[in-house]
Amino acid sequence: MLATEDLTIRFGGHAAVDGVSCAFQPGTLTSIVGPNGAGKTTYFNLISGQLAATSGKVRLNGEDITGYAAPRRSRLGLGRAFQLTNLFPNLSALENVRLAVQVKSGKGLDLFSRTLGHRELIDRAMTHLAAVSLAERAQAIAATLPHGDQRKLEVAILLALEPDIFMFDEPTAGMSIDEVPTVLDIIAAIKARGDKTILLVEHKMDVVRSLSDRIVVLHQGKLVADGKPAEVINSDIVREAYLGGAAPRDAHG
Repeated sequence: MLATEDLTIRFGGHAAVDGVSCAFQPGTLTSIVGPNGAGKTTYFNLISGQLAATSGKVRLNGEDITGYAAPRRSRLGLGRAFQLTNLFPNLSALENVRLAVQVKSGKGLDLFSRTLGHRELIDRAMTHLAAVSLAERAQAIAATLPHGDQRKLEVAILLALEPDIFMFDEPTAGMSIDEVPTVLDIIAAIKARGDKTILLVEHKMDVVRSLSDRIVVLHQGKLVADGKPAEVINSDIVREAYLGGAAPRDAHG
């Protein structure tokens, strides 16, 4: 479904992501972990098209999409939720999600095609808001929502776009303990469908353990571990990376 091949980006002499090759299959949830500055979000930015790679490739269903801008990648099925919220701040929660439903339906993009009616767009948007427990805040302006609700709204927008690949960058960051289960349940439900590819950047290891089929570890821009959660979490290479010990030697520990 999705693969990176020797993916690299350099800022001056520093390789923030350094030759990362990894493939992600439908029906699986892969957590990408590592200490601060490991290159996790930068790797996400390279996959989703927010950053241009210095070298290497990103492939989607075998197609080289390395040169594609983020909107084109989104149309091909890449969906991204950001570590920092990415909303229309002056629109209501409902309008934010309705626009995503409209984009997905094609309404307004082709005047001659049969499109969804306005009422149906709103109904679909409300369904996605209800999924993240925001139906009662539908008319609230996005900028006025608490940070946790803004994160939930971004997830609702992602659901509305119906991507083949869901990319969540610390989706529970800034949420209260009571809010976290809502988003985790949504991610678990997407995974349970069995037809979507999910990539998750997360620093809460209990979340990683509970959701992941696989864990990939980045350290200083390099992929240093890749495997089943129990094996990776308990490996010496991960302890070294997280506890600031000697640099990991290779991807096999």
